[in-house]
Amino acid sequence: MTSKSQQTPAVTGSSDTTSPGPDSTQLDTQSLQLIDAYWRASNYLCAGMIYLRDNALLRQPLQTKHFKNRLLGHWGSDPGQTFTWVHMNRVIKKYDLNMIYLSGPGHGAPAVISQSYLEEAYSEIYPEKSLDEAGMLRLFQAFSFPGQLGSHCTPEVPGSIHEGGELGYSVSHAFGAAFDNPDLIVSVVVGDGEAETGPLATSWHSNKFLNPIHDGAVLPILHLNGYKIANPTLLARISTEELTQLFCGYGWSPILVEGDDPEPMHQKMAAAVEACVLRIRAIQQHARETGNPERPRWPMIILRTPKGWTCPAELDGHKIEGSWRAHQVPITDVQQNPEHLRMVEAWLRSYRPEELFDEDGRLVPALRQLAPRGNQRMSANPHANGGKLLKPLNLPDFRAYAIDIEQPGTERVSPTQTLGVYLCEVMRDNMQNFRVFSPDENASNKLQDIYKASRKTWLAKRLPEDDDGGELSPDGRVMEMLSEHTLEGWLEGYVLTGRHGLFNTYEAFVHIIDSMYNQHAKWLEKAKHEVRWRAPIPSLNLLISSVVWRQDHNGFTHQDPGFLDVVSNKSAAVTRIYLPPDANCLLSVADHCLRTTDYVNVIVADKQKHLVFLDKDSAAIHCAKGIGIWEWASTDAGEEPDVVMACAGDILTHEALAAVAMLRTHLPTLKIRFVNVVDLYRLQPDTEHPHGLSHADFDSLFTRDKPVIFNFHGYPWLIHKFTYSRTNHNNFHVRGYKEKGNINTPLELAIANQVDRFNLAIDVIDRVPHLKNRAAHLKEWLKRQIIESVDYAHREGQDRPEIRDWTWPADSGRAPMPAVVNGVKGQV
Repeated sequence: MTSKSQQTPAVTGSSDTTSPGPDSTQLDTQSLQLIDAYWRASNYLCAGMIYLRDNALLRQPLQTKHFKNRLLGHWGSDPGQTFTWVHMNRVIKKYDLNMIYLSGPGHGAPAVISQSYLEEAYSEIYPEKSLDEAGMLRLFQAFSFPGQLGSHCTPEVPGSIHEGGELGYSVSHAFGAAFDNPDLIVSVVVGDGEAETGPLATSWHSNKFLNPIHDGAVLPILHLNGYKIANPTLLARISTEELTQLFCGYGWSPILVEGDDPEPMHQKMAAAVEACVLRIRAIQQHARETGNPERPRWPMIILRTPKGWTCPAELDGHKIEGSWRAHQVPITDVQQNPEHLRMVEAWLRSYRPEELFDEDGRLVPALRQLAPRGNQRMSANPHANGGKLLKPLNLPDFRAYAIDIEQPGTERVSPTQTLGVYLCEVMRDNMQNFRVFSPDENASNKLQDIYKASRKTWLAKRLPEDDDGGELSPDGRVMEMLSEHTLEGWLEGYVLTGRHGLFNTYEAFVHIIDSMYNQHAKWLEKAKHEVRWRAPIPSLNLLISSVVWRQDHNGFTHQDPGFLDVVSNKSAAVTRIYLPPDANCLLSVADHCLRTTDYVNVIVADKQKHLVFLDKDSAAIHCAKGIGIWEWASTDAGEEPDVVMACAGDILTHEALAAVAMLRTHLPTLKIRFVNVVDLYRLQPDTEHPHGLSHADFDSLFTRDKPVIFNFHGYPWLIHKFTYSRTNHNNFHVRGYKEKGNINTPLELAIANQVDRFNLAIDVIDRVPHLKNRAAHLKEWLKRQIIESVDYAHREGQDRPEIRDWTWPADSGRAPMPAVVNGVKGQV
């Protein structure tokens, strides 16, 4: 009925599992018995979590009342994962290793929870899950039960930094954890279903970025149990030769462990794990003694075991063990089918719990000695609670890198290039715990000054021409690879283990990591509010550049600001969105974000040269407030305005100011209030977001009944989403990206989406009641400017000089205009 695990010997003798010598990995009989017994104990707990609500140690014959009403959970990968964990524990003790464990297969929580419980870490955190029969029963009852434990390795699970809710990121998370942790080995079990995902397939190349001198090691265990939910897995159905060639081609040195008989499998796995550990140590020792970080072939294990190993072989003539039917709950109808109930009872008794747990329900002493102690337990390793190891960054004063200006809107610089100079110093002062990640876009996004502090990590083959501006180095700390998934995974693994980083990418393609952002935000929200024992970790910082409004030659495919909408869907407790209007504000925002913990900080800033509007001190104050009136651009002078011109985003601020400058000149009595938003969440009520404004504060900025023209970087409905409950929402007229684009000049693209200065000025005329008739001539002139601007762009391939070179007028807006409008002559 069950696999050959029933035939392994009973537990006898002492708990000494030390191998006879360093050159031998053959387990003696006693060690084999103990390891197998520990594995059986873990498997028993896994099955108990899925099935039992009473009679935890089977002291009575099982009855229907002992089973949960709803049987939920996933058994399929658990035995292979517990098998792996037990063998990792052996080498941790033998070689005094610092190791953590990542569970890649989906729904792998029973395996990790069971090991955490056996290592006593679980009970230390959750005392009600005590180390006795009552505590074990409470653990069983809590699993996959409403309001309690999930079936993934969620933040509640000690030892976990990888939930596995969405498949594909276990290996990239593992490498992120290993960077800059020279003594750490990250063991990561990769499910063969997960191995079919694109992100996972690409992440195998992470071995080209691991420096054996100052990084730790990653030990992948590719677990081939043959099936996904209802289909065979690809890698399990190719030949051993093809499989080996595949991973040799990736640059790994694979060791195959295959079988279903526990006794020889324990011997094979012990030998394989020990060979991997010794190989890792030899690679690191050679590199560190010689100072040569030449890329090695790191070892890995390919583990072939049956799906649902050790469960009943068949049910009603259908294969279970070694089949997709073992993926979730192998036998589901125990409440209705007495024969099936007896099969489950026989299965559970095949682990012989009476040998494994004493009369009180605690693991017997001989088995307790097998687990590492203290922080060496993978379930209690501080790297898996990275906030415990967090060291704040040593940050320079961002004001020292700010652009000096004498008046607003006259100096042009690249915001991101200005940031790059600052980040260079951040990197230089934090060479052990700060990295920058980018998908081959770091220089494109004008952050190349970082290379002065540290170059791009590269351990693959080098060519002579790479030394001519390639900025490559095996010791680099700028991580560039054309895989947003892998980079995001590295960064997540890096911050989850207590270090700091920044990921910069093109705006249109940050969508590639939409779901990764979702998963990380969910982890943070859960850890921050429901898992108090997890220490705060550094924030995940995303810099979005090469923005929608400046895709002069890339065109429509590169125009998508919708990531902000994705961000806004997640918990207010962990999400932040910043749209600094200029370079100095970008410095202030970046400095703030690098100091924070437990957030996802999203910063949107263009890379092209733009006007600087605020000096360093004004920028710091404005960013601290997150939203504010720019007095120098306003004309309401403390009175009630006729209209509020609001904006969020660097290019959108530029166009809004240009519109205001024209209106100030030709409608000098018009009272305009200019409001700029840096922290987008300031628009939400304080009841919805901790950065939100009270209704009173919001009304004081935007009035209760005056028209508001809002020029927004993203899709306009996001502003409506944030402000729908405000008193004056009906008077909000939001301009933003409307999916209109091609190969455009900056102004032409703005005109197509009605965020340009001319359309904004027309909006003001249309929305302010007393202007509708009085400003008719101005409105007609503005329409003509739109036509002429588009014609010029199509004829010359660029915007008109007065558009390209526009600056905020020295007389604060009283600029002349190139036509007679309302009796005034001049030029734009």
